[in-house]
Amino acid sequence: MDTKQIEYILKIAEENNITKAAEKLFITQPALNQQLLRLEKELGIQLFHRSRTDWHPTQAGEIYLKNARLMLQIKKDTYRIINDMVSDKKGNLSVGFTPGRGIAMFCAVYPKFHKKYPEIIVTPNEMSVKKQQAAISNGDLDIGFLTLCDNQRTSDHYIPIAQEEIYLAIPARHPLSALDSSKTYENNYPDLDITAVKYEPFVLMYKESTVRHMIDNIFKEAAFEPNVLFETASTSTILTMIQANLCCGLIPYYYIKNPIEGISCFSLPSHPAWSVAATYRKNSYLTHAAEYFIKLAKDYWKN
Repeated sequence: MDTKQIEYILKIAEENNITKAAEKLFITQPALNQQLLRLEKELGIQLFHRSRTDWHPTQAGEIYLKNARLMLQIKKDTYRIINDMVSDKKGNLSVGFTPGRGIAMFCAVYPKFHKKYPEIIVTPNEMSVKKQQAAISNGDLDIGFLTLCDNQRTSDHYIPIAQEEIYLAIPARHPLSALDSSKTYENNYPDLDITAVKYEPFVLMYKESTVRHMIDNIFKEAAFEPNVLFETASTSTILTMIQANLCCGLIPYYYIKNPIEGISCFSLPSHPAWSVAATYRKNSYLTHAAEYFIKLAKDYWKN
């Protein structure tokens, strides 16, 4: 099934520029333009609004692009199903995971996966949750591993892996740290109402992050607006600033499962939690290899 022309048109749309698209496809700009003109002549309508710096699809172009992506997905799924019938030991698998914790999961899982599927080429992709969701929906990513609230799911498939609680973290030099008994009770963090630190500064994850929605709700339910010292894309940054006695923070369990010097942690009375999940495109075929990778990820999170 030759889908080169479809791939060419999708690349023009992706780059919003025919010259850049030609460079990414390793063909000349006139050759790519000829492919587009031939298709537009066949369809009898223009697919892109042209300008020197911006090529964007016409209404007809949007329809073509939507169905072109579906055609590529059908081709991909067809080959996957047949490949699984003939031999599930060969192929490609693109895997998405979030920055920070994601690479630790991948490094733990991949050696076991490679042992069973040595001839499957795995492409790791470190991406934010929203970028993973977009890549899954567009068919650019086979499976993704992410953390999110239930209302942040798209229409694609989600496989629950674990529930993860969010904890309050404060500097060890804070007077309330005397209530932290976790170091003597095997990380059984005691409860502390967040209003106890309502006058302290907080460093929070940036507004576009999936955890921020949950964090904002925690403050809303506690009926106060936090004094936000700083916003960041890194949980490690928040922990470093707490250690420096600069702020408090709300941290997923993964990052504080082991005691951290200079930080005391507490459970919130409502025990807020979000989901760790695997995702793949709606109505697409999940190969045996992808299923096995997800199984290994589940085992990793259980441990």
